Amino acid sequence: MKIPASVAIIAFNEEKRIRACLESVKDFSEIVIVLDTRTNDATEAIAREFRCEIFRERWKGFGPQKQSAVEKCSNEWVLLIDCDEVLPAETAHVISSAIINPGVGAYSFPRKNYLHGRWLRHGDSWPDRQTRLVRGGHGKFNSIVHESWAPDSGRIAALDCPIEHRPFENYADMLDTLNRYSSLIAEDMFSRGKRTSPVSAVSRASWMFLRTYFVKLGFLDGFDGFVSALLKGAGSFFKYAKLLELQRSR
Repeated sequence: MKIPASVAIIAFNEEKRIRACLESVKDFSEIVIVLDTRTNDATEAIAREFRCEIFRERWKGFGPQKQSAVEKCSNEWVLLIDCDEVLPAETAHVISSAIINPGVGAYSFPRKNYLHGRWLRHGDSWPDRQTRLVRGGHGKFNSIVHESWAPDSGRIAALDCPIEHRPFENYADMLDTLNRYSSLIAEDMFSRGKRTSPVSAVSRASWMFLRTYFVKLGFLDGFDGFVSALLKGAGSFFKYAKLLELQRSR
């Protein structure tokens, strides 16, 4: 039985991944909102197959975009799920009981990350907790890149049931994402007046790799764990290297 909660999805050229996402929530809620950003592939056509409500807006950043999607939902509770994520049936069942708790303003979930057909169990890949079920009108998403939910009332409670995440098909996908996100973060930091130095970029990157690979046991995930930790450090390095580049050029 569907529950009184809306589903909100932000999308841009996601024809390869959105079908599995929509398939996982079609029995969860009667209201599924897809906020599209000038898609030029079959994303909207697939969303129409699932009878989603489709809206189109220019890209404003992850936080503002998700906030706009929440505001378009008619139910008080909103589940935000990305196109590369899937909602397991057991998680949907737990959500149906969780939303009747009056003292909670939002819920976070652990996220299972998959790469090359297997679950990465260490490093930053697990539990990778994300706040995804929110009480609309009782908080707000902020930040342009790494968005987070700031509740006006009620606490953020933690649920143990996972959301499944399949963000990458291969290492090339990971590199593309690293390049795109490091540029976005560098621009955001620069606009907020943050500055850096070469020493800071190198030291932050080194610590990020050591933390992910050794402290958080990423090495237990084999070569994929090594690549994930290496790219985590590289992502940290390039966002500060690009910030330094902006400082020098502007």
